[in-house]
Amino acid sequence: MSHVIAVLATLDTKGAEAQFLRERIEALGSRALLIDLGVVGAPAARPDVTRAELAQAGGSDLERLLAAPTRASASPVLVAGAAKILLDLQRAGRVHAALGLGGTQGTSNCCAILQTLPYGFPKLMVSTVASGDTSAFVGIKDITMMFSVGDLLGLNPVTRRILSNAAGAAHGMALAGGGFELERGARPTVGISNLGVLTAGTMLAIELLRERGYESIVFHAVGSGGRAMEQMMKEGLIGAVLDYAMGEIADEVFHGLRAGGPERLTVAGDLGLPQVVVPGGAEHIGLVVEPNTVPERWKSHPHVFHNPIIFAPRLSAEELESVGREAARRLSHARRAARLLLPLRGVSRYSVPGGPLHDPHGDRAFFAALKQGLPPSVEVQEIDAGAEDPVFVRAMVDALVELVEARAARSA
Repeated sequence: MSHVIAVLATLDTKGAEAQFLRERIEALGSRALLIDLGVVGAPAARPDVTRAELAQAGGSDLERLLAAPTRASASPVLVAGAAKILLDLQRAGRVHAALGLGGTQGTSNCCAILQTLPYGFPKLMVSTVASGDTSAFVGIKDITMMFSVGDLLGLNPVTRRILSNAAGAAHGMALAGGGFELERGARPTVGISNLGVLTAGTMLAIELLRERGYESIVFHAVGSGGRAMEQMMKEGLIGAVLDYAMGEIADEVFHGLRAGGPERLTVAGDLGLPQVVVPGGAEHIGLVVEPNTVPERWKSHPHVFHNPIIFAPRLSAEELESVGREAARRLSHARRAARLLLPLRGVSRYSVPGGPLHDPHGDRAFFAALKQGLPPSVEVQEIDAGAEDPVFVRAMVDALVELVEARAARSA
């Protein structure tokens, strides 16, 4: 059986390129499914899914869009329709990869569609803007971005080579399969949030969980990492959470680079997943600065340079109280038993005794604010150790396994 690769493109302006992709994909042994995201001009290649079908699936009709066609009115409808159709095909096993093609607008529309597809499903975007900051297009999904080099306006030696490579990449990813092989027994896959200042503890936690029969997925808690972890919770890929790093909340409050967004630290509670939370790395924030330059706003704060352009100032006791209150507010979503573990000797390697951000008074203020706003469903456990100390890491793992086993016993 040949694999099917969906090709997303505006066939009025990218018809020649889409047709070339069809030919290259089919020469490799897969089948192309051309999805037309255009609105006004006549398609320059035969679509397999028409713009009229997309408009209908998106809750409108093509005639209505053509009455007063604008990008602002048409794009949301076509994106919604394409996402619905593509998801239905993916769930039915009738499409095995998706390949987008476009400039700035096309990249925005195609990537919005690709972001709706599940993790592991092959997603490739050939884009004129793929050599710049692509974070807005990729979001938290596993989209592979390929720079088109030349503009996508007609075929030439460069575009033919780039598109041939894209066809080969999509074909190869489709052949490799598009899902995860996760254990579906009594032991759920564990999501772990991590920061560089907690890595030794995370490595030990992975090993301790493995000894207990649990696999884990680690996420770098720099905003996108925490959001990706929580999206995997929603998709059922993660069934228990060791939320070791809370820097995304500190940076959300004080506008740092690791800001995790308004939903961060609420999803596990909303879903009722077993969770252990640690305020790891939340005593400081991360800021991008000119190399080795201390911003005026933070000159009175103890600080360290994580690297020459990542500046990490220690938050004051009053600032940490704000972080504690915000974290507690988010943890109020916990509907089932959860644990908050507090490392009394420092929440990261920066703030343990001898570290550059050591401040026991600030830690105490932080912990007090955290505890004060917690719901009864969150049990607090204080441990006289630093966040990376083996005794603390073992307590984290023990607490999470206890919560998972208690939940399994209730379900039996």
